[in-house]
Amino acid sequence: MQFETLKWVGGIDGFLELTDQRRLPGVYEKLNCQTPEQLFEAIVTLAVRGAPAIGVSAAYGVCIAGRQLSQDISLTDALVELKKAIDYLASSRPTAVNLFWALERMQQKMTVFAGDCPDGSVDMLRQILLDEAHAICAEDQAMCQAIGQHGMPLIPEGGAVLTHCNAGALATAGIGTALAPMYAAHEAGRRFTVYVDETRPLLQGARLTAWELTQAGIDAVLICDNMAASLMSAGKIDAVITGADRIVANGDTANKIGTQGVSILAKHFNVPFYIAAPSSTFDLSIETGKQIPIEERSANEVKTIEKVSIAPEGVDVYNPAFDVTDAGDITAIITEKGVIDQLEADQIRHFLE
Repeated sequence: MQFETLKWVGGIDGFLELTDQRRLPGVYEKLNCQTPEQLFEAIVTLAVRGAPAIGVSAAYGVCIAGRQLSQDISLTDALVELKKAIDYLASSRPTAVNLFWALERMQQKMTVFAGDCPDGSVDMLRQILLDEAHAICAEDQAMCQAIGQHGMPLIPEGGAVLTHCNAGALATAGIGTALAPMYAAHEAGRRFTVYVDETRPLLQGARLTAWELTQAGIDAVLICDNMAASLMSAGKIDAVITGADRIVANGDTANKIGTQGVSILAKHFNVPFYIAAPSSTFDLSIETGKQIPIEERSANEVKTIEKVSIAPEGVDVYNPAFDVTDAGDITAIITEKGVIDQLEADQIRHFLE
């Protein structure tokens, strides 16, 4: 990759550097987050987005909170302040489970340190937290690579793959989830085409996925969301691969709005439909997709494009950011541990152990 989605700069007094995805593809610009409030804003406004990238960023967000602690604060008070920061960052977005997974890991690291080193210094705690955030980042990068290798056989030579939204390097700390098999196949010399749904209302496919793939030299064809059925009916799509924001115990999967419709089309036209996601995206505490909290976002995202109005003033808007794809419409889930092709609760739990 010729860009880094996120990077920690410096030591315990450092900051988080993000690629500002609100500006792409027209402007490639970095955004420096030096306070939890700045990171919160970056997550809410989608300067950083994608479940794994949000999780890694949130882990570094705890480190950002650590740099704000006063020099003379006690360890007990520092733990209280950091817990406030964790709760604050957890309230930024409700659907992607990687956010909560990463923050829980940071919380556990704090708890263990407090128990093992009650007389430890605040700087020691800050270093341990930074080490943990670095570990979460490195694990995400490794998981992306593994997903790419496990999913590469599903990319047909000379064929075509459809993807929805952005689940590439911009959505992770590594090479991506849904796009990882494509990057791996391209690196291996395989020839194929990727059809990219534009992904309304925020055009993550048009702005981000198409940009990523063309940067990598992969043959990408941008389509409107309502063109997928036409392509499938004409036999032009060999497989669909998307990412995920939360996968529950029975295999139901929350992903960017519109994914559910694509999965139904794929099943109707006998096109394999794959989800690619790391184990950190699974939430086995939830039994079915009906229990997944779905974020609803601003009406302006639907009524405007690049701040230009495309709808009449005062019209009502419904704008859920995600929908839930039924496990029965998913052919398999590609993870860093391999491919899960039996989407039943017992098999999923056993596979992830």
